[in-house]
Amino acid sequence: MKATPVERLFMLFNETTEILQDELDCTYLEALAETGENLFHEDILQDSLSEITKKRLKRKYADVVVASYATEDIRKAFQLSILKGMKGNIQPNHQMTPDTIGFIISYFTEKFLGAKTDLSIMDPAVGTGNLLSTIINRQGNASHIRSFAVEVDELLIKLAFVGANLQKQQTEFFHQDALEPLFIDPVDLVVSDLPIGYYPNDVQAGKYELNASQGHAYAHHLFIEQSINHTKSGGYLFFLIPNNLFESEEAAKLHNYLKRTAYIQGVLQLPLSLFKDKNSGKSILILQKKKPGIEAPKEVLLATLPKLSNKEALDKMMLGMEKWFKENK
Repeated sequence: MKATPVERLFMLFNETTEILQDELDCTYLEALAETGENLFHEDILQDSLSEITKKRLKRKYADVVVASYATEDIRKAFQLSILKGMKGNIQPNHQMTPDTIGFIISYFTEKFLGAKTDLSIMDPAVGTGNLLSTIINRQGNASHIRSFAVEVDELLIKLAFVGANLQKQQTEFFHQDALEPLFIDPVDLVVSDLPIGYYPNDVQAGKYELNASQGHAYAHHLFIEQSINHTKSGGYLFFLIPNNLFESEEAAKLHNYLKRTAYIQGVLQLPLSLFKDKNSGKSILILQKKKPGIEAPKEVLLATLPKLSNKEALDKMMLGMEKWFKENK
């Protein structure tokens, strides 16, 4: 059976990564970033490789012209390679946002942004870049997209950078703690799978309104505040949040802050089947930063999304959402 474009690309990424992994004595993910750099530059950048290895790589690189493939095929194949590298030694902060969630958020960003042709996007916790790349690839109305990505983890940001290059995306990367000052102008759209947990830098946390009353602040609360600060008035924010976000001991402070700075447009609970256990369930929080002349929606879009395999329930929900958009947008 003939291999699909994604399968052909995955085989290229995987085989060349394994060659580099052996020769450079590094991890699979580090070698994947190296092979991605080679493919983008159409050259072999690792001076320490033996001539035999260089020849093997050149042959494999010559077989598949990555630039001739669709960006979504490149993204999916690169994502599969990252998932392979993460198997068995996954760190909590290295979890990748699943495609399904990226597709759902893409649908809603297009619905809320409408026919906007010039778009700026930021992800303050970009990880391997899968969520941001999915959103960029699916913004059908936007002919010019500038994106900004922040990530503190050196390996993750390198993978995100390589993935964006291979997909020819205009993304500017910032390797830093996203809760330190960001030199990024306000954007039209923020998307983020929020890092959940406590923020250890109490001095930096003290500069935020959403700092904890005592003890360490919640990192995800501070990310929300930082993101709102870097969103244009009237701009939108799409966060992947834990289902219990508004139930913690700091929830009242968060709720009051949002009431003052943004309109909650929607809270969409994702199917629990997407998560390992019900305690790790997540929702999509949709905010619009306040702006003179913009009013709150007549009613907030609240929904629990059915299993995506349940077509009948999904169709019924989509009809309800279309009705909401007609009445509120």
